Amino acid sequence: MQALDKLDRHILRSLQADGRATYELIAEAVGLSPSAVLRRVKRLEDAGVIDRYVALVKPEAVGLGLTAYVNVRLEKHAESAKRNPMDQFRASVQGWPEVVECAALTGEMDFQLRLVVADMAAYSRFMMDTLLKHPSVQDCKTSFVMDRVKSTTALPL
Repeated sequence: MQALDKLDRHILRSLQADGRATYELIAEAVGLSPSAVLRRVKRLEDAGVIDRYVALVKPEAVGLGLTAYVNVRLEKHAESAKRNPMDQFRASVQGWPEVVECAALTGEMDFQLRLVVADMAAYSRFMMDTLLKHPSVQDCKTSFVMDRVKSTTALPL
């Protein structure tokens, strides 16, 4: 895809603020016709700049009141495993609904997980029954979120 111009960035900022904004509303804000906005949005979707559209749900509103960040260190060599421990862990994470984000890290730990669960009992169950039983996991360190100071999905465009 060619570089994003000023209008593309403005359209993206508008969609990040309100993914359900009409093309007419966006067109008014950016100074284009609705059909021109539609063409640009379609081009951004086709190029993969716009990945998908989602509804952002407040965790507390659906009974998920505890967020934790778990740093995970893996065993580097698993003699009995047919797969690399990193690959095995990456595949397993995909099936854990409590994990809403997983990032591979540099430094002392290998991964950071963001967990969203109902409460401390749910956190404990996940840790004891799932994460700590994973054959690749060597060590974990958890930090609990006390207050969300800033939470956004919008990128700085």
